[in-house]
Amino acid sequence: MTKQFKSILVLAFIAIGFINVQAQERPNFIFILTDDQSYGMMGCTGNDIVQTPNLDKLANDGTLFNNAHITSAICTPSRISILLSQYERKHAVNFNSGTSVSDEAWAKSYPVIMRDAGYYTGWIGKNHAPIGKGGYGSGLMEKSFDYWYAGHGHIRFYPKQVHDIFNDAIAHTQVEVINEGVNDFLDPNERKLKGAIKFLESRPSDKPFMLSVNFNLPHGAGTSSMKMKKDDDAIYKSMYRDLDIPLPPNYIAKKDIITPKLPADVLKVENRQTGYNYVDTPEDNKERYTRQLQAMTGIDRMVGNLRSKLKDLKLDKNTIIIFTSDHGLFMGEQGLGGKALCYEKTTHVPMIVYNPSLKKRQRGLESDALVQSIDVAPTMLALAGIQTPNTFQGKDISGLVKGDKNEVRDYVYTENLWSTQFGNPKIEAVQDKQWKYIRYYKNDMFPALKKIAAAKELGLKVNDLLYKVHDPDIAIYRALSNGSLEGEQPVYEELYNLKNDPAELKNLAKDKQYASILKDLRKVWKTEITNARGEGKPMVYRYTVDSESVSKYKSK
Repeated sequence: MTKQFKSILVLAFIAIGFINVQAQERPNFIFILTDDQSYGMMGCTGNDIVQTPNLDKLANDGTLFNNAHITSAICTPSRISILLSQYERKHAVNFNSGTSVSDEAWAKSYPVIMRDAGYYTGWIGKNHAPIGKGGYGSGLMEKSFDYWYAGHGHIRFYPKQVHDIFNDAIAHTQVEVINEGVNDFLDPNERKLKGAIKFLESRPSDKPFMLSVNFNLPHGAGTSSMKMKKDDDAIYKSMYRDLDIPLPPNYIAKKDIITPKLPADVLKVENRQTGYNYVDTPEDNKERYTRQLQAMTGIDRMVGNLRSKLKDLKLDKNTIIIFTSDHGLFMGEQGLGGKALCYEKTTHVPMIVYNPSLKKRQRGLESDALVQSIDVAPTMLALAGIQTPNTFQGKDISGLVKGDKNEVRDYVYTENLWSTQFGNPKIEAVQDKQWKYIRYYKNDMFPALKKIAAAKELGLKVNDLLYKVHDPDIAIYRALSNGSLEGEQPVYEELYNLKNDPAELKNLAKDKQYASILKDLRKVWKTEITNARGEGKPMVYRYTVDSESVSKYKSK
């Protein structure tokens, strides 16, 4: 072996070692997503009843964004928006769209990109995003991770009753089952969960990791199924029940509604899903709110356990934690229930980003910058040193996390394209830090009450008529989505001064004093909706009852 060759070999080994060190120095990520958690449901966001000491500490150690918003206030489109960093108008997948995310689009999701870049990836808890041909049944989602411990759709409060994958867990309540999954993912010495799908026996210590933790709480599918069983933790049986829980500000019981918040032909509340009827009476509303508080304290305890586990494993100094929710939820404010609207109660969510590598003076910050859920993916990629694909519509907010003053956007755009038999119209909204403008479109969807009546008369399954999507629904959804850009005019408009009226009680759209502001925001709406739609056709697959029937027929 020549001296020159030896020198080259030594340099090669040094280079390889440098690459390995670089790989190990890349930060780990844990992204925690709750469900139906409005902004004000933690101590650090102003709630003086709920006990969330661990989340409050996370905010105090990191950056709390006080002006964070989702893009669509309904589970599936919001979660896909986070995964793909795209507005729903761009990715075109919702409960009523008749579509699932295509393989091509999924290849540009943050989990796939990060895995391709050398990250060990995991997904725990709930998945409510139909991915691949056949949606939830495609198996593509499970195969896209190194570690999978999750159920599709709602996993409810007792996940073992819904999904077999959780049966090996010692716990039986949702938060605690998810906590076991987190420990199994992080700790090679933890008791192994037989149900978890793993592509390696344990997490490689020489690779950075990215873990997504997804709750189905404090969502109604979880809180409504709480039974206060004998072996439930005390949190879920007795906590907060000794308190006189107040009703939300501006709460109106159904019997006391004189003038509805929105015109009756715009929001057809009589067709609202029955799962939100608890808002109609003070007693039922307080009971549900109590359960939500309990769920939040359970989630908070898991966050505390997580941080302790990271410290025990000496992973705490290099693990970035991001916490947010997929949208908020009305609790009878102004007589409203459910979500799928563009008011602050449904679009405004908490967001905390904790980066342990930052200096002490960059900790405990609060930012009122306008940020959105679609910013999570590009921020993680930027912090990981991974190039962001041109399909992303979100912004990198890592500068704001460390205290930079340069904001990433002037306006937030939100929308609701889940216009169905449940009475919700198509809605679009733009806002800055002071003003919000909302547009509502003609609501002529066939009503749920008539579908229910027909189902009962003919002895059909009510849920089949209400929730199954057929091929013609694809065209209806496309028309909803495209109409605004093709000149469809709103039938009702709202304008709110968020600084003077944060609860959005007084609509100023018809007040001549604010005509110029309304005119300007209409122009902003046009720009923002055009940007949200972007270029090219939606990258989706047909995903309807009809497509499933064809597949079953062909397989016989």
